[in-house]
Amino acid sequence: MTDSTVSMSESQPGSGSALLLLLKARTFIALILVVLFFSIAAPNFLSAANLVIMSKHVALNAFLAIGMTFVIVSGGIDLSVGSIVGLCGMVAGWLVLHGINPGLGWSIQFNTFEICLIVIAVGVMVGALNAFLITKLNVAPFIATLGTLYIARGSAMLSSDGRTFPNLNGNPEYGSDTFRWIGAGDMLGIPVSIWMLVIVGLGAAYIARRTPLGRYIYAVGGNEKAAGLSGVRVTQIKYFVYMFSGFCAALVGIIIASQLVAAHPATGDTFELNAIAAAVLGGTSMSGGRGRIGGTIVGAFVIGVLSDGLVMMGVSAFWQTVIKGIVIVAAVVIDQAQQRVQARVALQAQAALGK
Repeated sequence: MTDSTVSMSESQPGSGSALLLLLKARTFIALILVVLFFSIAAPNFLSAANLVIMSKHVALNAFLAIGMTFVIVSGGIDLSVGSIVGLCGMVAGWLVLHGINPGLGWSIQFNTFEICLIVIAVGVMVGALNAFLITKLNVAPFIATLGTLYIARGSAMLSSDGRTFPNLNGNPEYGSDTFRWIGAGDMLGIPVSIWMLVIVGLGAAYIARRTPLGRYIYAVGGNEKAAGLSGVRVTQIKYFVYMFSGFCAALVGIIIASQLVAAHPATGDTFELNAIAAAVLGGTSMSGGRGRIGGTIVGAFVIGVLSDGLVMMGVSAFWQTVIKGIVIVAAVVIDQAQQRVQARVALQAQAALGK
């Protein structure tokens, strides 16, 4: 072997490793680039008021994306999260305005905490329905969640005949007047929704990286049959990821209804696309078995900054949709490139060890 051949073989792993590192950091690089671009192109983009508004928008997308990450890592998909947001918002609006009226001349009223628990239970039950269809009836995740998308959206429409539940200020007598604080309040100058995101994000990251449950989720997404043969309870894992996704969607429904002090059945339309985009942009593989909560949250920031920046620049909503589609495709293409580079670097490392 000549000296030139040796130098070439030694340089290739280094260059491949550098490229791999660059690909892994792509989400952070994209976030920095979009922030720099809009800070120059859009006046007042980095103003304190806009940053607060943008953080609230990012939080909504991040909640859904965190739940979506678990689902995709396990090898599934959840198209119903946007409709669950709308349904849960309507349930929250109904409970704030009417409580539960069995038609016997009396009604049951709830305080804010109880309303939130009921709404979260609704979201979790829809997630459990998704898991039941997928695990017990062997319906493909895409079809199962597409079906529940329509069921949840139709149920939201039926709850009010398509009308809005307005003036969700609550009643001090029942303790529901604090409902609007969830979306409009702050702690230490930081919106409540951001504190909620921190708690959910840290909890999800801990589950993913520090618990057997997290390892089982990755195992099921990597190879479901092998995971089952090794003793992983695949059915229970799928129930967890879809129920957790429903939980995240319910939180978003509560927050939006609280922020707007109103609930509309069309709320959450196409939110599932933003959630998928954030997860994929953050490095979650659509084939399952790979993804990180931290990357997903950064991906949600990229999507949120992109959306708000385009609005501030006056870009048409139609073009915004086109740009988001391009971002999703580009993220998948780059993810595939990362996998190829990673495989090449691994082979080069093995070859170097074998010398």
